[in-house]
Amino acid sequence: MILVLNGPNLRRLGTREPDVYGAETFDDLAELCRTTGEKLGEQVEVRQTDDEAELVGWLHEAADRRLPVVLNPAAFTHYSYAVRDAIAQRTAPLVEVHISNPAAREEFRHTSVVAAVATGTIAGFGLQSYVLALHAIAEMNSEK
Repeated sequence: MILVLNGPNLRRLGTREPDVYGAETFDDLAELCRTTGEKLGEQVEVRQTDDEAELVGWLHEAADRRLPVVLNPAAFTHYSYAVRDAIAQRTAPLVEVHISNPAAREEFRHTSVVAAVATGTIAGFGLQSYVLALHAIAEMNSEK
């Protein structure tokens, strides 16, 4: 099982700044992740929340269950030390993903407080960032 966790505003994909995030919807993203998981022989569960406490709870669940995570922390990327501290407790790979490339956007987006405790970061490839992250986790799982 791989958890794909998404932070604030990602349910608004398709209508939120399509010039930045594209026209595909959150449902399209969820289906892409599940389909990719099937091809990789992995079960994938996709979740989204606008609530920091809920996301922290999901990260604790992943740590307790030793589940790998693909995480798009969204705005929490830049300031949530609570999310960072929850990630630091991980017991399986966690790949930070971003649809856009934060380094190519506004300066406040250039710093990720979570990157240092993630296994790795994939950004700037649209929804394919998730596909790449799922492939990376499946590869790490096969190396166990």
